[in-house]
Amino acid sequence: MTEQFTFGGEIVWRPSPAQIEHANLTTFMRAYGINDFDELMQRSTHDVEWFTDAVLKTLGIQFYTPYSKAVDLSGGIQFPKWCVGGKMNIIHNCVDKWAMAYGQRSAVIFEGEEGITRTLTYEDLNREVNKTANALRSLGLGKGDAVGLFMPMTPEIVVALLAIAKIGGIILPLFSGYGAGAIVSRMVDADAKALFAADGAFRRGKAVEMKSIADEAVEQIPTLKHMIVLRRTGQAITMKEGRDHWWHELIDRQNDESETEITDAEDPLMVIYTSGTTGKPKGALHTHCGFPVKAAQDMAFGTDVHRGDVIYWMTDMGWMMGPWLVFGSLLLGATMFLYDGAPDFPAPNRLWELAEKHRINQMGVSPTLIRSLIPHGEEYFRRHDLSSLKCFASTGEPWNPDPWMWLFEKVGGGRIPIINYSGGTEISGGIVMGNLLLPLKPCAFSAPCPGMAADVVGENGVPVRNAVGELVIKAPWIGMTRGFWRDKQRYLDTYWSRWENVWVHGDFAAVDNDGLWYILGRSDDTIKVAGKRLGPAEVESILVRHESIVEAAAIGVPHEVKGSELVLFAVTAPGVERSDALRQELNGMVVAEMGKPLAPKAILFVSDLPKTRNAKVMRRMIRAAYLGLDLGDTSSLVNPAAVEEIRKAG
Repeated sequence: MTEQFTFGGEIVWRPSPAQIEHANLTTFMRAYGINDFDELMQRSTHDVEWFTDAVLKTLGIQFYTPYSKAVDLSGGIQFPKWCVGGKMNIIHNCVDKWAMAYGQRSAVIFEGEEGITRTLTYEDLNREVNKTANALRSLGLGKGDAVGLFMPMTPEIVVALLAIAKIGGIILPLFSGYGAGAIVSRMVDADAKALFAADGAFRRGKAVEMKSIADEAVEQIPTLKHMIVLRRTGQAITMKEGRDHWWHELIDRQNDESETEITDAEDPLMVIYTSGTTGKPKGALHTHCGFPVKAAQDMAFGTDVHRGDVIYWMTDMGWMMGPWLVFGSLLLGATMFLYDGAPDFPAPNRLWELAEKHRINQMGVSPTLIRSLIPHGEEYFRRHDLSSLKCFASTGEPWNPDPWMWLFEKVGGGRIPIINYSGGTEISGGIVMGNLLLPLKPCAFSAPCPGMAADVVGENGVPVRNAVGELVIKAPWIGMTRGFWRDKQRYLDTYWSRWENVWVHGDFAAVDNDGLWYILGRSDDTIKVAGKRLGPAEVESILVRHESIVEAAAIGVPHEVKGSELVLFAVTAPGVERSDALRQELNGMVVAEMGKPLAPKAILFVSDLPKTRNAKVMRRMIRAAYLGLDLGDTSSLVNPAAVEEIRKAG
């Protein structure tokens, strides 16, 4: 049975004629004689080869040897071949061609928490990537060799990522907050030969050491021979003779000209590991003509990034949005902004100060960050000139209506759209996304991304509207993972095993009567109480409306009669007393809105919720900890202590 969906609201933003006229989407549709967005979706999903070819041409992707066919589906929808016979290297398209065309434009702008700023032009970036590529080759590294990235978000991590690809190597992005075990499992799986690391990073005014974690990991990676270490904080560290190389000693002395390796369009470019519910992390394999192209397409069509725009996405290179920011901005000839530090340090205005100082045009934030800024009031953003902002954007977790409206109405003055974006590491970007042609409701996505044959289906696989269902994809797209690294069957089992030739993404979604889309959390987070199915975000939104509650998480726990019942975890605002009276008040709010059958079994107060670096709340871990079950892979957590608090509460 499919339950009615009531999460929607009223349209609060519509694009102006000027926004529509200037939009990249408008330019693209006019070039191909397409009248409106509906026609674009129809054509892009029913003629995948046409759309793929059109996107590659629109992005100006250059090939050393042209492809004979944009896509070959003879091997099935699960394993398409893209840009058949084409030879290229994505770094030629990101850096080499721009260094000649307009080398003095900014490619990377950086600010560190301690206040230092640096800018790399496309010419500067080209020189640094060339020197780093030469350094890697001097160590005996080349095509097909996997190299890890374990560094803070500085210009050097961008240079390292691009240099690995330039020599035909395989990029292994690693979360800068990982422990040694998480690094080892990923690097060993990929037979990594080298690691880029740093002495440390700055967080909330303190130097956090990273090198000892890298040392512990590297000792357990038999294939690894070299570590290149960036001096970021200047703190004392140990360097191992013959294995460890200082960045400034190895790279700065290299020649600044270097050949770009010619690769097949479908040669491996990057393996990004994602956590599963059980077992080892899954390595999503991406190629030169895959991930970067999808990233640039979404950045152009969704956040409407133009050449010369400055885009900032608050992320880590270990999460998909880090490489997405790098590849997307550079393929479009735009400027990426990097910030290494806490976004509310030394004061809650830091984010807005960055926007004003660096004239940021597109800003990607998380709902969690916005919720944390609201209690500080409006004075912190009102003191800054935010006129450069063209849009906000967010990904990683569902919004609640109140913080969405605060960002939209208070900070953006009701003028700046919030471009919601949801997809995944295996997607290379988005399944659904806002854009500058379609209206917005709070927390909603305007539509699927062009080229994404997305749908929402019920338990029988039949499409549903204005009701909750599974998010699925029914046609291939160029950014889809080429499978899991050395684990073909796990890839098929994860995405293709439920319905024939249908990708089941594992998200709980809905489309309302006005055609707007909503992502309501992982479908394995879905709570079903006495046959009623609800997404966690719907219940969590009720709690966070209360002024005393900053964040909330809802899980379903087994119940003999109902199947499941609700348990809610609430993070209280500073100074709030965690009383039974508050608990009863929150319980009453849930019952009043959801009805007595959905009354929670318990509401538990906690200090924090387990999250990944990109602010995704890990409800499966909350549930496992509460029930005393195996937690699965916890390596992506930034705050493992939150799990222990929940375990004790259970």
